[in-house]
Amino acid sequence: MQITVVGGTRGLGNWIAKFLSKKGCDVTITGRNSELGRSIAKKIGVKYTSNNKKAANIAQIVILAVPIENTPETIIEIAPHLKPGSLLMDVTSVKEEPAKIMEEHVPEGVEYLPTHPMFGPRVRSLDGQVVVLTPIKKGKWFENVVKFLKKENAHLIETTPQIHDQMMSIVQGLTHFTYISIAATLKKLNVDVKESRKFASPIYSLMLDMIARITAQNPYLSYYIQTRNNYIPQTHDEFLKTYKKLKELIENGDEAGFVHTMSDAAKHLDDLEAALGRSDKAIFALNQELTLLKNSVGKEVGLRHIYSGKVHFGVLEELSADFAVLNLRNKTVKLKISNIEILNPAQLEQYKNNICPRKNFDVSVVLPEKADPELIAELIRNNSDVVDANVLDVYQGSQIEEGMKSITFRYIVTNTSARNKVETLLEGVGGLIR
Repeated sequence: MQITVVGGTRGLGNWIAKFLSKKGCDVTITGRNSELGRSIAKKIGVKYTSNNKKAANIAQIVILAVPIENTPETIIEIAPHLKPGSLLMDVTSVKEEPAKIMEEHVPEGVEYLPTHPMFGPRVRSLDGQVVVLTPIKKGKWFENVVKFLKKENAHLIETTPQIHDQMMSIVQGLTHFTYISIAATLKKLNVDVKESRKFASPIYSLMLDMIARITAQNPYLSYYIQTRNNYIPQTHDEFLKTYKKLKELIENGDEAGFVHTMSDAAKHLDDLEAALGRSDKAIFALNQELTLLKNSVGKEVGLRHIYSGKVHFGVLEELSADFAVLNLRNKTVKLKISNIEILNPAQLEQYKNNICPRKNFDVSVVLPEKADPELIAELIRNNSDVVDANVLDVYQGSQIEEGMKSITFRYIVTNTSARNKVETLLEGVGGLIR
């Protein structure tokens, strides 16, 4: 499958190019800066050209991932050069204008599908991510796209460009506008945000993280989301009217009016109980991981960087509010807690198995005849660095004292030092190593 990502050198376009390349597609990216484009293409294993028209002409699928303000002109630029039978998609946050221009300029025999992935380039996969499809006409490519996204476990929404933009005036227009306003207010008030977290409830800290996530995005993208969606001005106006009314209620000491407004707004929200449950889960998840880390100081842990995917394996030496310090045998590494996740026991075992060479050992031990061989094997398995353990043989004969039996175990380890631990364990339960 030959795919061109126009604007694939940065942001979501770059993420899409890398993702599709890993899926085995023949990907070409375009971008204005040729030196940067060639460097990025080499890094992620795709092709590069600065010529949008040429790149569009060679592809079965063309994905536009240019800034919102450049999308209309780019559609017009490449439309005449699209191959018959190909598919044109865009991934901008506004859908009415791109859909209209595609309808006007895309030639007969070429399918087009205005699309909005509801995630940014920091995600690791499409698993559980929302992708909005706004088809004007459905052709053979539509079902192929749906099939691919479902296979990747994406959550699909099919709607019209108009309904999409109306919803985005709330989902992005209102929320981003509000969060940016809060961040700008904190700056105007010269609030020490780090200090404020010390006084905060978990909800405040979580809200600050969400605000930081929004304001850390490309400010040009945020500006054009606010200015290119035709439904956002009305949303802004209504928000400001409501804000002004609430302020007046407080200034006038109108307790009943404020309580009624807040209660009425709460009733309008969808399933408050579920919302409280989801927010409780988010808070619990944050606290649980920190508790796990606290309980793991002095022990072996695996910490995975949530963006690079790299796993750091070693002894957790120190833990502060912001950092975890790991001893990696001959060096230490300091990791920011907000950027890591702790591997569960099964994940850690799998990681150790992958990076450490396995070795088999057999051991025969004399134990009382009432000893349960399978129970002893389970005790061996529970030893750190032991991958598996099984019973090979059970023997009672002339060479073995009466009332005793010899049990032979085969166990697999990732660290040869585990051999001493296993034998110490067997002697500790009253066994005599043969």
